[in-house]
Parts: sequence; structure tokens; C-alpha cells
Amino acid sequence: MSRSDAAHETKRPDQGSDERLAAPADSAPRFSAPQMGVPQFGAVNWIGVGTLARREIIRFVKVYGQTLGAPVATAALFLAVFTFALSGLRGEIAGLPYIEFLAPGVVMMTVIQNAFANTSSSVMIAKIQGSIVDSLMPPLTSAELTFGFMIGGVARGVILALVCAAVLFPIAGVGLAYPLWALFFTLAGATMLALLGVIAGVWAQKFDHMASITNFIITPLSFLSGTFYSIEALPPTWAAVSHWNPFFYLIDGFRYGVVGVGDANPWIGALVSLALITALWGACWRLFETGYRLKG
Repeated sequence: MSRSDAAHETKRPDQGSDERLAAPADSAPRFSAPQMGVPQFGAVNWIGVGTLARREIIRFVKVYGQTLGAPVATAALFLAVFTFALSGLRGEIAGLPYIEFLAPGVVMMTVIQNAFANTSSSVMIAKIQGSIVDSLMPPLTSAELTFGFMIGGVARGVILALVCAAVLFPIAGVGLAYPLWALFFTLAGATMLALLGVIAGVWAQKFDHMASITNFIITPLSFLSGTFYSIEALPPTWAAVSHWNPFFYLIDGFRYGVVGVGDANPWIGALVSLALITALWGACWRLFETGYRLKG
């Protein structure tokens, strides 16, 4: 063999690496990219839901003087003014001193109004400021968005129920006759109004719209729901109309859980509340699913 032939047969130092680079495509590692529409966080994105709910809770806790302190002070004023003004004239209602009848209604009215205010203001302000995209862009489904916003309103309502009860119930001299009923209607009321607040926040395009909903729907339904009186004292026609007010079942059911007295069967109130919560949940899901007044 000549020297040139030997040189031809000798392998170059980098020949082995060339062979490795030319390895069949089967041996190359495969990486699968996430597919569009396939959830990457399991059946429920609990991390995203928890983050959204925590943001909603921190949002009202940071201004606790406005979101928690002021409603408790307002509830105490309602209890004091109506007790001093009417207790001597009205006497007992359903066998209870007026202050005992009034206290549960005032607490539940506070829960209703503030659960609604929390979600409605959060969604509407986010739309006006343009930061609603921060909630729509993450990998959250419509149901997860609804649940995250709802938790913020429920948390505010439950906290206010606890604080108001701790302040007003000792003054009124009431306790909890049926704690489970009181807990159920607290959660049901906060959930129902939190979902209604989401719908109002999506629909409203400016503060005037939200003020109209609060002044002409939420406040009248709260005041005309048996908070300050028993519907049994109303004329038959107005008593029948009051049974069409969903807030009546929330306040009457909570009163039943606190003092053991109510104008309606709590089981009927529970069924009405659950039916409305289901309907409102579906409406919220639909709004987020279609992007109504949210996308562009």
C-alpha cells in the first residue's frame, strides 16, 4: 500500500463527530409543543383561579376602611336609627322585640349590597382602565373566570357578615338559632349578588350605568325585602308581590337562621336561591365565553 493510499484510509480526527451528527432522525429527541385548545393545567387551572381570587380579595382588603369599616358603621346606624324611631311604635314583630327582628335583616342587607359592589366595580373599572385584558389573556376558561371573580365578592360578603354579626348581635341580644341555615343563606346571598355584580360590571360602560343599577334595582330590592318589616303586615297584594323579590328569601332565610322566625319556609328560600345562582352562573359564563362588551 502506498503512502497516499494509507493516508486515504486513515480517519480524520473529527470523523466520529460527523457520523454522530448524521445519525438517523429516529434517534433525535422529540419535543411536543402544547396544542391550542388543550388545557395544560389539568381539568381546572387552580393556580390561575387562586391567583385571580387572591387579587380580588387583596383589592378590597387594601382599602378596608372603605370596603369593610364603612358598611359596618352604616349597618350600626340603620340599627340605631330604626330602633330608636320605630321600636316604641311597632312593638313586637312575630313575637320578637323590634331590635331582634331588625338586626339579622340589616346584616344580610349589608352582605347583599357589598358582594354586588365588589364584583361590579372590579369588572367595570378593569374595562374602563383597559386592564381587563390582564384577566382575559391568561389560560383561564370562562367558568374559571366566573369562579375567580365570584370568590372575591363572596369573601367580602362573608367577612362583613362576621364583622356585622360580632358588632350588632350582642347589641340586639340575638344569637344563632339555626347556624347551618344562617351560614347557607350568607353564602347563597353573597354568591348570588357576586354573580349579579359580574353581569352588571360587564354590561355597564360607564359609572352612570352602574349607579343606575345600584339605585334603581339593588337598593330598592334590598329595602323592600322585609329588612325593616314583616311582609305579613302588608296588604295581601303587596305581600304576594314581595314573594317575587329574590332578596326577600335571602333576608328571611338568614333571619330564620339567627332568631328562628321567618315569613317563608326556609327550604323554599333555599330552592329559589339555588335556582337563581345556577341561572346567574350560566349568564356569567356566557358573557365571558362570547366576550360581550369585553373584547374590543
